[in-house]
Amino acid sequence: MSGEPFWRTKKLGEMTPTEWESLCDGCGKCCLLKLQDEDSSTIYHTDVACKLLNLETCKCSRYKDRQKLVPDCIKLDAGNIAGLDFMPTTCAYRLLADGQDLPWWHPLVSGRRDTVYKAGVSIKYRVISEDDIDETDLPSRMVEWPR
Repeated sequence: MSGEPFWRTKKLGEMTPTEWESLCDGCGKCCLLKLQDEDSSTIYHTDVACKLLNLETCKCSRYKDRQKLVPDCIKLDAGNIAGLDFMPTTCAYRLLADGQDLPWWHPLVSGRRDTVYKAGVSIKYRVISEDDIDETDLPSRMVEWPR
């Protein structure tokens, strides 16, 4: 055993399902609704979260069924993460796919789930649920901070 953590010794495609799932820092940014400009394909983030996201815990309330309940919910895997430009730059999957290490606040590094919030990376207390707004209001909810 090298003593190195698994995310430094394994490629994303080599990780066990448990290791893969533990990479999620629980920030919730990937669960924000996004708008895409039809002409430029530019993606804009909003401060509106998917109806399945628990806004207190920043966890999906129906994780196992999410693709059935929200058809445009994308299941991340080692084969698609590099092409998902809408994923936040702080996302562990994206960082590792780009050859970077996990930041100090990531729960696997810090040993604590709350460092994501304390570091200002989490969407906790910064968003509303899509159940609480009219879809036509989404353009007025665009924000820069998720990137």
